[in-house]
Amino acid sequence: MANAIPIIDFEQCDLDVETENLKQEHVAQCGKEVKEAFSTVGFCYLKNHGISQEMIDRYMRLSKEFFQRPEDFKEKFARGTALKNFFGWIAFEREKLNPSRPGDLKETFNYHIAFDPDTWPSNDYRDSSRELFLTCIRFTRRVLEVLSVGLGIPRELMTDAHRYLGEGSNPSSLRSLYYPPISEGAVLKPGQIRLGEHTDYGTITLLFQDDIGGLEVEIPGQGFVPAVPIPGTVIVNIGALMQRWTSDKLIATNHRVVVPEVEFKKRSSRQAVAFFIHPDDEYIVKCLDGFDKYEPISSMDYLRQRFDATY
Repeated sequence: MANAIPIIDFEQCDLDVETENLKQEHVAQCGKEVKEAFSTVGFCYLKNHGISQEMIDRYMRLSKEFFQRPEDFKEKFARGTALKNFFGWIAFEREKLNPSRPGDLKETFNYHIAFDPDTWPSNDYRDSSRELFLTCIRFTRRVLEVLSVGLGIPRELMTDAHRYLGEGSNPSSLRSLYYPPISEGAVLKPGQIRLGEHTDYGTITLLFQDDIGGLEVEIPGQGFVPAVPIPGTVIVNIGALMQRWTSDKLIATNHRVVVPEVEFKKRSSRQAVAFFIHPDDEYIVKCLDGFDKYEPISSMDYLRQRFDATY
């Protein structure tokens, strides 16, 4: 079922290629493929992306070390509920991304490089978070540039809307997700899964996952299909604000993380890392086709609406 979600070779546009060395024909080809995937499925795998697997693995290892600490230690780093509070731990079952289900079977740790506190669980975790955040910014700009070409709009239009990535006036953030093992004999609440059905809030999301699986994507006409882990790839998907921005030409697809049926995977923890991308706070998102199918709205006002519904 993995082929239901397109796999795109991004080598000609990866992070090893400097912007000034990008060839127009390569950008056009990648843009065409990415736009097609986002128009039909809302998700794709990008292989040969240029992000170091060692960097990703190190971040996941340090995240897991934190999540496996006692709860009273993690409480010292608990995230507040303010919209602009981008740092800290959110406890097991605290969130439910599908409000009709019980709390999600997960914990998270959130980070924004512009809101970097003095106290961290460890210096190594701080350094690894900063490194991955900055790399994700670079890769985000590359994907947005390629996508703009695919959409036939000015190449810099989307990157200009995300000009302040990594600064306090842009809410894009890094999130480590940890799904603890489900012990034998554990009684789950009716309808409870690891992550409830939802669409992401912003423009695009980068997702790195381990090999346990459980992510499912609702593809039109096919229902929910597994987004199986493919080594060496990053999953990129469209958020609801991008769908609005493109007047529904690109689709934000429902997705979820289910409890695995395979016994050893159920008894195993699952990890994923998401970089959630939004335009700058005050950027006014207007339909790109000029027909105003949706009213113009600032990026922060839209995020506030979605945040209030979740918390």
